[in-house]
Parts: sequence; structure tokens; C-alpha cells
Amino acid sequence: MAEVQIRRYRDEDHEEVKEVFTIGMSEHIPPSCMHVLKQPLAQMILGCVFCALLTSSKSILLPVLAVTLLLAAGRQCISYMFTKYIQTSLDQDLDHIQQTYLDPPNACFWVAESQGRVVGTVGCLTAAKDENFLELKRMSVKKTHRGQGIAKALCRTVADFARERGYLGVMLHTSVVQTDAQKLYEHMGYQKIREFSAPEFIAKLTNFTLIEYQFIIKQDHY
Repeated sequence: MAEVQIRRYRDEDHEEVKEVFTIGMSEHIPPSCMHVLKQPLAQMILGCVFCALLTSSKSILLPVLAVTLLLAAGRQCISYMFTKYIQTSLDQDLDHIQQTYLDPPNACFWVAESQGRVVGTVGCLTAAKDENFLELKRMSVKKTHRGQGIAKALCRTVADFARERGYLGVMLHTSVVQTDAQKLYEHMGYQKIREFSAPEFIAKLTNFTLIEYQFIIKQDHY
């Protein structure tokens, strides 16, 4: 396994950071589609359309085609939701990492580097919700480098940064479909605080929820 170094972000990392984040977020589209298909509302709509067309047309082809088109449309809606989130993230901070994360005294952005390439990212800012906490943001690790402890090291880096600056803890948000991330955060000592609907209409309709986690800093160990 190649050595991995956690270091502060540099300007030359910009394109690779955006690539790691964009690809990482896009990976959540298939599990999000599966999440939607498990929802009673989606199952009811598909079932009703199939049965209604089967009864009226007396043919299996038309209802199958209609359901297929509905599934394709649903995937497009979910892809749009993630594409919009990715673009919003780029506009808000990832296109301005220096100004957002490095210029302020109580914010930072790190990359995990392996063989000269960025394979992981994480940043933190003072939480808007509670100034006693830092908010962990933009955590992502390349699929090819997962299972090597990189995400844990990035989490520890943020916790160390928060401790050094006297914060009470670290908070973050993740989604209901990011089950691996949930397991990681809980393993690292984060506690689930609340679960709430994402603001987009599509998300509310499909019960796509966000989860808020909180980690309390212990001064001796964590």
C-alpha cells in the first residue's frame, strides 16, 4: 500500500479536489434510486400505473414501457438533485477554497495525498448553527483508496484542529443513503443528533433525509 500523507490544501490541488468531490457525490445516485424505489409512495404509483394500463390496454407491453419510462424519469430527477448539489457546493466554497477555508483563522482544508495525487479531502468551518462547534465538510475519499484508514485519519485531523482551538466539538451532516459514512462517523465517536428532510421538493417527496451528527471533544483522548 502506497504511503498516504495528510497535508494542508495547496492551490495546485484545486482541480483534483473538485474531481474527488464530484465523483464521490455522483456515486450516491444509484443507492438513492434504490432508496426511492423502497418508498411506499413510489411503489404505489408504479403499481397503480402498471395495473391501470394493463387493464385498459389488455397488453403487457404498454404498462411495462410506461413503468420503464417512469423509472428513467425518476433517475433523471435524482441525478438532477445531485448535480444541483454538486454545483452549489462548487459555487459556495470549493471554487474558493483559499478564501473560504484557509484565510479565516478557525477554518482549514486538507487533502490526503498518495503518490503525488489527491485521493481524499476534508474541510472545516465554524458551524453557523453553534459557534462552539466546528462543522466538518467535503469529506470524500477516492473509491480506489477506501478501506485504508484515510477517512479516519481525516476525521482525526479535524478533531485535532478543533481541540487545538478550544472548540467543544465537531458537527456534520450526511444523508440517509450514505450508510458507509454513517458507520464511519459512529465508529469515530459521533452521535446522531437529528434526522430531517432535505430542502428540495424531490427529496421531501421521496423521504430523502439528512442526518446531523455531533462529536464532543475530550481534552485527554478521543
